[in-house]
This record gives sequence, structure tokens and C-alpha cells, in this order.
Amino acid sequence: MTERTFSIIKPDATKRNLTGKVNAVIEDAGLRIVAQRRIKMTKAQAEKFYEVHAARPFYGELVEFMTSEPVVVQVLEGDNAVARYREVMGATNPEQAAPGTIRKLYALSVGENSVHGSDSQENAAIEIAQFFTAADIPG
Repeated sequence: MTERTFSIIKPDATKRNLTGKVNAVIEDAGLRIVAQRRIKMTKAQAEKFYEVHAARPFYGELVEFMTSEPVVVQVLEGDNAVARYREVMGATNPEQAAPGTIRKLYALSVGENSVHGSDSQENAAIEIAQFFTAADIPG
């Protein structure tokens, strides 16, 4: 079943000029990048995006990190895109990530893990809507 998911290439990866390399891994996995935009996330955007973690001790640090450098927000499309992209990203901890996954290849640490991907179709729709309008996404 073709579906869409949301991706962020995080500041640690954009700072190291890895957008093209990350995109190559995404595309090699059979996912299509149907919308992409490089932005500097505002504090308000980051706080809203990560509000699910607001009570957690790392929330402030996470917001600060996500606003520290530009990020690349993306809409990915493909068969079972949510599950497929989570597989391609690899485990949150790069030391536990499978070989060939984005995090095994490029993440610096659990905190600087290079990419975000939606964890469900419902969250993908919510996350996409925070950064893109229907007009931004062809098809």
C-alpha cells in the first residue's frame, strides 16, 4: 500500500553537508521524496513539533538542537512508507543501528542521530501538515 511519511534531516547532518547522502539512502530504499524544503526551524516550530516530549528532561536541549542549524523537512512516499523509513533510519542509538542504515552511517550519537521519521500514519499526517500544505505536494 502506497503511503506517505514525514522526515527531517536534522542539524547534525545538514551541518556536515550530508543531505545528498541521506537522500541517496532514502531513494535506494525505494522511497520517493515528493516534497522537500530546507528551513531554519523556529523555537516555536520546534516546541510544537516535540511537544509530546515537553515534560521530559531533554526537551529544552532537543528544541535548542533542532533550531541550531537548518534542517531539511521532507515528505516521502512509497509502499508502507512509515515502516520502511523507520527501517532505513535504523535504531535511535547509532551503535545499535543495523549496517547500511542512515543512523549507522551518519549519526554522531543518540541525541545527534541525523534524522527523524514519523512513527505512525496518523503522526505522519500531523507532522506533514506542520510544514507543508497540500499545494506543496504534487499528486
